[in-house]
Amino acid sequence: MGTVSAIRDRILHLCAERGITINKLATLSALPPSSIKNILYGKSKDPKILTIKKICDGLEITLIEFFDAPEFEALEPEIK
Repeated sequence: MGTVSAIRDRILHLCAERGITINKLATLSALPPSSIKNILYGKSKDPKILTIKKICDGLEITLIEFFDAPEFEALEPEIK
């Protein structure tokens, strides 16, 4: 699994866990829905850390909590 896929899976998991939609997450995160959807649908190949931080703020979690998940434990190297 690549890093962007892990980020996508983590966002989807956190939304499902909280019972919120992507549009609701966008509102909570003060982001346009398209920013989050671009990550989810693979249009964003390199999501900015600031965008992920805003998503974390909207979910009321820290970056550490976001990245402390099984999705990120076995990432393949990005540099080959």
